[in-house]
Amino acid sequence: MIIDLRSDTVTKPTKGMLDAMLNAEVGDDVYKEDPSINALEQRLADMFGLDEALFFPTGSMANQAALKLHTNPGEQVICDKYAHIYNYEGGGASFNSGISCKLVDGHRGMFTAEQAEASINPPDFYHSPLTSLIAVENTTNKGGGACWDFEELKKLRQVATKHNLGYHLDGARLWNALIATGQKPKQYGELFDTISVCLSKGLGCPMGSVLIGNYELMQGAMRVRKILGGGMRQVGFAAAAGLYALDNHLLRLNEDHKKAIELGEVLAQNGAIKKVEPIETNIIIFELKSHVNESQFLNSLTEKGIKIIGMGGNKLRMVAHLDYTDEMHERVLGVLKVL
Repeated sequence: MIIDLRSDTVTKPTKGMLDAMLNAEVGDDVYKEDPSINALEQRLADMFGLDEALFFPTGSMANQAALKLHTNPGEQVICDKYAHIYNYEGGGASFNSGISCKLVDGHRGMFTAEQAEASINPPDFYHSPLTSLIAVENTTNKGGGACWDFEELKKLRQVATKHNLGYHLDGARLWNALIATGQKPKQYGELFDTISVCLSKGLGCPMGSVLIGNYELMQGAMRVRKILGGGMRQVGFAAAAGLYALDNHLLRLNEDHKKAIELGEVLAQNGAIKKVEPIETNIIIFELKSHVNESQFLNSLTEKGIKIIGMGGNKLRMVAHLDYTDEMHERVLGVLKVL
């Protein structure tokens, strides 16, 4: 048995999802004639109480489109030093939009409204980039699946409004945050100008993310998606997977969160582990003691059929997901107790 805990992106479609995909009604989405895509986009726009939604093949492309819609070349986005748009999107902010990132030294991928306001460059000081956007990530990937304090997100909205800045949410794992906190999608729609949500992580779809936003901004989204090469044809098969997941896979995220907490509790008792980051959702990040070799630790798990990921600096990550069964969970817990 191979147990893959490297990411929640490794899942495969369930039988019910495959049936939904097989029976999907499709058309040409470049002409906006795919009924399944149109239904998914409308559902998500309505869910978040925003005007428009647009399907993208990947989360990175959805985020990159949002950056492009909010900025002009030479401008700057404020984000955390752990942000996905800075660390894991191939330098796309500079390549695609010609913008730079003002990195905030936050806590586990989250920063305060005061830090954001202090990071805004004076708009009349032409020696520095013009600040035009604040971007946050919820949950934070590199921060261990942490959920933002919603009150702080409200304060950041006030900062953005005060300084006439855009406000984007990288919601790749927003579904996890919603389930963990009990917050509602429309609460986020009331705060953010644009929101990207991913279907291929916690919801278990084979592909797809959706960018949601207000009408004025989203008018340029189709053009930007085309420029980035994201126009697709009969992609309603993927939309059918997304619609099925929204109906069937949202509430079960609680199971992943529960398993993650149980994994963290066992890791905390392991003599090789220095620290386990607080666990709020489905991501577990832990740090090995200085005398423990990271490669050897990873290899010892691999030999037992368990795959996790190294993050460097003796930090490692495990992610609970749809395909991580109860049987697998008991096996991993048993291995970690004696490793």
